[in-house]
Amino acid sequence: MKRVVLVIVALALLGLFGWQAYRKISKKMKAPGGRPDRMAVAVEVAPVRQTAISDTRQFSGSLAPRSQFVVAPKVAGRLEKLLVDLGDDVKRNQLIAALDSQEYEQAVEEARAELKVARANIAESESALEVAKRELERTRALREKKIAPEAELDEAEAAYKTREARHKVTLAQVEQKEAALKAAEVRLSFTQIRAAWEGGSEVRRIGERYVDQGVMLRANDPIVSILEIDSLTAVIEVTEENYARVRLGQSVRISTDAQPDREFTATIVRISPALKESSRTARVEALINNQKHLLKPGLFIRAEIEVAHREGATVVPLAALTTRDEKSGVFLLEPDGKKVHFVPVETGIVNSESAEILAPKLEGRVVTLGHHLLEDGSPVLLPESDPGRQPAGQTRTGAGAEKKPTVETRP
Repeated sequence: MKRVVLVIVALALLGLFGWQAYRKISKKMKAPGGRPDRMAVAVEVAPVRQTAISDTRQFSGSLAPRSQFVVAPKVAGRLEKLLVDLGDDVKRNQLIAALDSQEYEQAVEEARAELKVARANIAESESALEVAKRELERTRALREKKIAPEAELDEAEAAYKTREARHKVTLAQVEQKEAALKAAEVRLSFTQIRAAWEGGSEVRRIGERYVDQGVMLRANDPIVSILEIDSLTAVIEVTEENYARVRLGQSVRISTDAQPDREFTATIVRISPALKESSRTARVEALINNQKHLLKPGLFIRAEIEVAHREGATVVPLAALTTRDEKSGVFLLEPDGKKVHFVPVETGIVNSESAEILAPKLEGRVVTLGHHLLEDGSPVLLPESDPGRQPAGQTRTGAGAEKKPTVETRP
């Protein structure tokens, strides 16, 4: 029992001595010349700048020819000639292929012969019609003199009307044969296959050859594809987050692994009015001048679109932004470089490197590294190489004195 009491008394005395020692140390810490209340935190800082800032978004896509179509015959036949090959340049209305035309030439000759027969029938029909007309006139004269009976006049009138109707049929047959001849001639012309297009460049290029010379083709079987590559279309898929930021006429910077040392400029010419439900993206097309043919259809591309830009903005490094009590802000360095203060800010344009500060107006330097250990009023230590770092007990004066950082709150 005595031993327990002695242990309790010893512990009480030990606690009393410890408490007194703690109070003495605390007084020394708070006394002038004593150690600071909080340990200084080593940080890195950067100046607040007045400069231009842009918000640039990155997208991916591919290149497509500005125009592309397939050349195919309008009639069936054997491909007798193929005058172009993969990669060849072709001019507008250039002959690129020909079908065996013997069958179509024969059809034209038959149509011409039938037209001759139909035209010959016109002379015969006109002669018969003239005879029927004279007979009708003679019968009418005799009837007026009461010489010919009424029935004979009726027969003459019926015969004339019949001949007149047959003559009209003969004339219609001539028109029919003329149309048949024109159709046969058109089908014959279709055996000459040309590269025809409207608008765009005068010279284009063969992108694909689908058949070889000598094959039998049906109508609309593809022969070759023709591409316009003097201008290319950059096809970009834009997410719903950026859809409202993209506008017609915006400039696009294009880069590709096929030309790693070059950057190309395109202009947005078309924006899809709707997003795809499967991917929540919209198709955006930008036109690229490709007169030197450095770019090819099908290449994968990276596209950068500047969606916002401001000159003379107040800008801090993106690393300077931090959060305290659910408020976004920066730690602003005091003029003597010993302490920092947390300043809530309103940001504008933010990109991968910098952030625009809309309010309040900042001047001076902000912490870019180490702010996760800071609180408002925390002491800091700057790197030895920092030009704004001041040795202990010294202040900067004169022409080399650093401008005092300020925080101006907008009304």
